[in-house]
Amino acid sequence: MEQLPTQQPETNQPSPAFVAASWATLLIGIVAFIIGLFNADMQLNEKGYYFTVLLFGLFAAISVQKAVRDRLEGIPVTNIYYGLAWFSTLASIVLLTIGLWNADLLKSEKGFYAMSFVLSLFAAIAVQKNTRDAKM
Repeated sequence: MEQLPTQQPETNQPSPAFVAASWATLLIGIVAFIIGLFNADMQLNEKGYYFTVLLFGLFAAISVQKAVRDRLEGIPVTNIYYGLAWFSTLASIVLLTIGLWNADLLKSEKGFYAMSFVLSLFAAIAVQKNTRDAKM
C-alpha cells in the first residue's frame, strides 16, 4: 500500500528575515523623513505639517491593513470604518502631494520626501501584517 505524503499545516508565520527587513524599512523611512525635515530650510509650521501628515499616513495605512485583513478572516468590520480607513490613507497621500507641489523646495527634495513617505507607509503595512501573523 502506497503511503501518501502528509501535508504540512499551512502557516502564515513571516520569516525572521522578512520581519527584520520590514522593521528596518519602517525605521529607515521614518528616520530619513524626519532627518530631512530637521535639515530643511523651512518654517517650523511647515515642518509640523509634514510631520503630522507622516503620522496621519502611518496610522491610516495600518488601519487599512487591519480592516482588510479582518474582513478576509471573517471578523466584522463596519463599512464606515473600512471606508474611513481608505479615505484617510488617500487623504494623507493627497495632503503630502499638495504640500510638496506648493512647497519652495528643489525637485530632488520633493522626491526625497515623497519616496520616504511612501516607503514608510508600505513598511507600516508590512510590520502590521507581520505582527498580526505572529500572533496567530
